[in-house]
Amino acid sequence: MSAELISILVLVVVFVIATTRSINMGALAFAAAFGVGELVADLNADEIFAGFPGDLFVVLVGVTYLFAIARANGTTDWLVHASIRLVRGRVALIPWVMFVITGALTAIGAVSPAAVAIVAPIALSFAARYGISPLLMGAMVVHGAQGGGFSPISIYGSIVNGIVERENLPGNEIALFLASLFANLVIAGVVFVLFGGLKLWAQGAVTPDEPFKDASKDASDEGDLPEGGSGPQPAGTAAGTGTGTGTNTAVATRPDAPTTPDTTRLTPARIATLTSLVALVVAVLAFDLDAGLTAITLAVVLSTAWPEDSRNAVGQIAWSTVLLICGVLTYVGVLDEMGTITWAGEGVSGIGVPLLAAVLLCYIGAIVSAFASSVGIMGALIPLAVPFLAQGEIGAIGMVAALAVSATVVDVSPFSTNGALVLAAAPDVDRERFFRQLMVYGGIVVAAVPAVAWLVMVVPNWG
Repeated sequence: MSAELISILVLVVVFVIATTRSINMGALAFAAAFGVGELVADLNADEIFAGFPGDLFVVLVGVTYLFAIARANGTTDWLVHASIRLVRGRVALIPWVMFVITGALTAIGAVSPAAVAIVAPIALSFAARYGISPLLMGAMVVHGAQGGGFSPISIYGSIVNGIVERENLPGNEIALFLASLFANLVIAGVVFVLFGGLKLWAQGAVTPDEPFKDASKDASDEGDLPEGGSGPQPAGTAAGTGTGTGTNTAVATRPDAPTTPDTTRLTPARIATLTSLVALVVAVLAFDLDAGLTAITLAVVLSTAWPEDSRNAVGQIAWSTVLLICGVLTYVGVLDEMGTITWAGEGVSGIGVPLLAAVLLCYIGAIVSAFASSVGIMGALIPLAVPFLAQGEIGAIGMVAALAVSATVVDVSPFSTNGALVLAAAPDVDRERFFRQLMVYGGIVVAAVPAVAWLVMVVPNWG
């Protein structure tokens, strides 16, 4: 048995054990990276650690640290209140507002994870407050980011168009952008309908000043893909109080309870926090600074000024999520180092039937991208597609668009950067349950979207 096949089988075993034994998949993946790297691929420790996503670790820690402080001092509650007023109480419009905001950020040049890191904590806090499914809100944020991600001036668009030009393939920047935008818009519409959006419309408008809404049903009675999420939480409930063991410990207080903070007023701490959030956006978009390092720096400044608000913030960092994501991506790095990903791609590209090779490449892009860098896998797959694209039987424009869509819509997976940020940003949820929801939803996207993208974009022979 080849080393590449062994490494793939070990990954399957990791999934099975984590699912059946409730062990953190990240810890299992670290052990698998050590075993496969040392015993199968003959890699040393430095080569194994080369796949550790240090930048993602800092982003996850930094952003969740900053927004833990924002939740503690009531800034996120104030933003939720302001959002309700902006849409005149129509809660159903908020997921679409988040879709548009993240799409606009990526379209003008923000890296997709940076846009999600900025918007997701606010969006998920809103979802917890008003009983919107966290899966619905998180998916809208991620698909919004990917919808704008291939504009001609975006990071993803520039990279893919550069690869196409370097490989001397025919390209169309506008077609690539519109293909991604349309695909994500359609998926977002389906998600909105399936996971509670129509019920939100039926609710009508809410009063922005009401402290909380009673949950319509207990989240523990729902399935893996619920419509209502964890149920609405009171304005004064501290985020991050879930135990992670399947029990939500948040308790609604009476509207007239003296412990409920006033979410309509701006205090000095909230003003400083809002300024920090704006500074994070400007630093990432205008000055291309690292989102994680910037967020940690801003969090430290706020902690120094208002230590009482940030005393427990470090404990609210989603450490189990950090372990999960970093472990899995370290193992994927080992797969890349030992050539497993290239081996799989080359095996597919050698198939003599171009349309079959095209759909298999789309599926490889989707599956690998669900655990690794979307742009990185596109950079590997587009060159692999060159031999049969050069034969003229497959349109290059449609093939590149299908690969781009297949490799990015799957970023809702909790193992991808965007999915990990959504998982880490969700307050007042059972994280294990929310992780399963994202994994199931990501699996559905991986199974369905590449085939649809191939049918719509490749089979008609665009370009």
